[in-house]
Amino acid sequence: MTSATSLAAKAHALAADHDHHAIRALYEDLHRHPELAHAEHTTAARAAKELQDSGVEVTQNVGGTGVVGVLENGPGRTVLIRADMDALPVQESTGLPYASRVDGVMHACGHDMHTAMLLGSAQALARGRRHWTGTVLFVLQPAEETGEGALAMRADRLLERFPRPDVLLAQHVSAGPAGLVAHVEGPVLAASTSIDIIIHGRGGHGSRPDTTIDPIIIAAAVVGRLQSIVAREIAPRHSAVVTVGRIHAGTAHNVIPETAELGLTVRSTTGEVQDQIVTAIRRIATGECAAAGAPAEPEIRIVKSMPATVNDTATARRIAQTHREMFGATHVIDPGPAMGSEDFSELALCPDGTSIPYHYWFLPSTTAAVWDAAEGASPVQKFAKVPSAHSPHFAPDPAVIGQGIAAMTGAVLAELNQPA
Repeated sequence: MTSATSLAAKAHALAADHDHHAIRALYEDLHRHPELAHAEHTTAARAAKELQDSGVEVTQNVGGTGVVGVLENGPGRTVLIRADMDALPVQESTGLPYASRVDGVMHACGHDMHTAMLLGSAQALARGRRHWTGTVLFVLQPAEETGEGALAMRADRLLERFPRPDVLLAQHVSAGPAGLVAHVEGPVLAASTSIDIIIHGRGGHGSRPDTTIDPIIIAAAVVGRLQSIVAREIAPRHSAVVTVGRIHAGTAHNVIPETAELGLTVRSTTGEVQDQIVTAIRRIATGECAAAGAPAEPEIRIVKSMPATVNDTATARRIAQTHREMFGATHVIDPGPAMGSEDFSELALCPDGTSIPYHYWFLPSTTAAVWDAAEGASPVQKFAKVPSAHSPHFAPDPAVIGQGIAAMTGAVLAELNQPA
């Protein structure tokens, strides 16, 4: 078995064997031409060509616009690495010379950088076949932002049509000082549930509220009461969030409407807590409507759900140690779980109900200039001030591309090096 030190050196050597200028140019081109979920046609075609040019066997249109590359190199384990491709409906405000040319669409979550990193790793691993054996699957996933892409690829028999992986790996750029690598054992990202609530009232003239049942008043009561769920019903040892992100009601100043609509997001780190919160939301919305004499019970619809992302402990420790050897112990941190959500874990669910081990880590990517200029005396204070993912100002440091290629290549080697 290869020692950690020699594996780290090998990973650095392999990762360096990619076309730096071409990958940087690819990243900038992807950033200029972002595509929304399920419409990643040009991005997918470009990724497929890059993989084919590296000598990888490619299948397109998996789960819609998904791309799967297979690089077989003798006996051994199979490792799947994944990058997401879709952009967001955000108007870019970075001022970058390679800013989005698509009005109202931006790579505000770094998926263009993830794609470039994966393709760089493919180049490096393909050129360095003499240094490893086994099989690597390169998965370019669509529609992560809508929570539909991983499910679509799984429904298209990803795990049956291609070599079944022994482990799945993914990485994500984030806010924070560039140069670090963030690993978390166990829960790393929250479960997420999007909920729509329609509250029914009885409309009428604003001058005669006594003849109406005002759904806006009911909605306001629901919003206020929802904030008590985490504070009074969830044990303090659990992390949870209930956010009302959308309220829509009425069409004129002097009209009390028939309905009011709320849009919520619920996040927690366990499925049990998630279920507890959703049950409480149903109870509160139904109870407030009944208390106000609403003519009908509220309509409560689960729009979208994503499970919690829970890293395999052994895999997390192994890859974190590899990255300590590669980048230095002080550059590998454990920030604890975040309340963002991902659909990556859906790819690990097998048809028989079992789950393949996986590990998902972060690459902080705020440029030194932006980080140093941010207000705050501590890293936590600065973190709150720098642009984060989904911000129109989010601009990851392109230097992180090289680090991401090295980090992923090292992780792949560490997993291929395990006993089959």
